[in-house]
Amino acid sequence: MTLDDILTSLFPNGRSIETSGAMIAGRAVLPDGGSIHVLGLTQGEPLGLDEAIVLAGRVIQIVKSGDRAPILVLVDSASQRMTKRDELLGLSEYLSHLAKALLLAEAEGHRTVGLLYGGSAAGAFIATALATGTLVALPGAHPAVMDLPSMARVTKLPIDVLTAKAEATPVFAPGLDNMVMSGGIHIVWDDAAPLAPQLAALLRLPHGRDDRGRLGAERGGRRKAADLAERVEHAAASHQAA
Repeated sequence: MTLDDILTSLFPNGRSIETSGAMIAGRAVLPDGGSIHVLGLTQGEPLGLDEAIVLAGRVIQIVKSGDRAPILVLVDSASQRMTKRDELLGLSEYLSHLAKALLLAEAEGHRTVGLLYGGSAAGAFIATALATGTLVALPGAHPAVMDLPSMARVTKLPIDVLTAKAEATPVFAPGLDNMVMSGGIHIVWDDAAPLAPQLAALLRLPHGRDDRGRLGAERGGRRKAADLAERVEHAAASHQAA
């Protein structure tokens, strides 16, 4: 599906969304007549500090508006833009700022939903898609926190060793199926059906505590995360009580 196809299927009741380069931002109407904020990075472009600060600014403006409307973040990007300029100016801080802006929106009552419909990788994936409260995807999306050749360069392990580990451990491997098994992606929507009802159904689900660890355990792709998080929370609560 093209971006226009996706937006048409999501918002048959109308939308007002502007495009600036590879970024989009605006508002749309949900099936129940409610409003939803829409923003994102498109066209498979890398996420640099210029885009990150603009997107973060838009999220902060939404939070300041106080309307508590949900936020949909559309994602089709490359990795972060690793130019010398971006790195020297502190790209990691800009990406962190964007992620924290999305977390702030969630904490302030905006339901944040990421829709991965293309690619995304590394810091760009973490700062956009994974920073939303709930991440969904369309068939054909191809996420990767780090691809195997990059892992090989960082870990100094042979690519065949990493390939074998990826086949055995979903949390270790790139790709849509592995991200679903690890709980990072809540659900893959049916792109042969209208998307508006699927978004509406998602927004009706109870939401609060991050359930990615639980989903990963249930799906067998991330067996220890939920248990370890619960133990850390219990230990922290015990320490505060003492």
